[in-house]
Amino acid sequence: MFSDLAFHQSPSGARLAYHHQPSTTAPRGIVLICHGLAEHSRRYAGFASSLAAHGYHVFAHDHRGHGETTAPDAQLGIFARRNGAEKVIADVMAMREFAVETYPGLPVILLGHSMGGLIALNVANEHPQAFHGLTIWNSNFNPGLAGRFAQAVLSLEQMLKGSDVPSLILPKATFVAWGHAIKGHRTPFDWLSHDAREVDAYIADPLCGFDASVSMWRDIFRLTFAGAAPERLARLPQRLPVYLVGGAEDPATNMGREIRWLGQRMLDVGMTDVETTVYDGMRHETLNEIGREKAIADFLAWIGNLGP
Repeated sequence: MFSDLAFHQSPSGARLAYHHQPSTTAPRGIVLICHGLAEHSRRYAGFASSLAAHGYHVFAHDHRGHGETTAPDAQLGIFARRNGAEKVIADVMAMREFAVETYPGLPVILLGHSMGGLIALNVANEHPQAFHGLTIWNSNFNPGLAGRFAQAVLSLEQMLKGSDVPSLILPKATFVAWGHAIKGHRTPFDWLSHDAREVDAYIADPLCGFDASVSMWRDIFRLTFAGAAPERLARLPQRLPVYLVGGAEDPATNMGREIRWLGQRMLDVGMTDVETTVYDGMRHETLNEIGREKAIADFLAWIGNLGP
């Protein structure tokens, strides 16, 4: 069951904590979930149950520096002391190979939310034949000049105080700023969802909401700018089914505009099977939003059309 915690050793050196929900009906495929920044895989239990009921085996692991995954070079808030982005990508592929060994012969769909979407697209870029479908939720691959400025600030922070300490600037430019973007907000994390119970659960969770290190932020921006580079998108199969999801009230994706930007970017490089949906009235965590049933049903319809 998804609530059970298990571990898988990655070639990167990480002991990956993961949750697995077997299909509860005739199996149609495997869904591999990449969670977002400052959260963990256990938060996807409800979504995993919905997928399992429709024929999908679900695997979700905690990335390095998150949840209950451990590695000699990755304490909470740090991907790795060196080559963090590369190691996170290697971990996803390790879970992919483990899932395929467990359930051979089934198509694998890679899903990423927010930071997990940044990771997922980079994984697909580097392993373009490994997935039958790709779905990215609530990710911003277009930070523009502000993103380049953030990279410069992070370089300065690293020079002044090192890379394995929390960034003082980036949380203010992201989580704090997004919180202030919600008028009349009840908590600093209302930007995640209209659902107060989900927001309160996030705040109460000791494995959520931590400050990422300078090195993790640098890795995140590396993934951000690399993922949607035209030459990397061009590596993907032109007919790869892609499903993009955003919220029209999500400040982290410029109110969903950056999801549409990514979809157009993919079409511009010649991809032919890209579907983009931005939901009115939804903030950052579509899967934890009021009305998430509609988003899940739409996703199940899309994934169901991919075939067995």
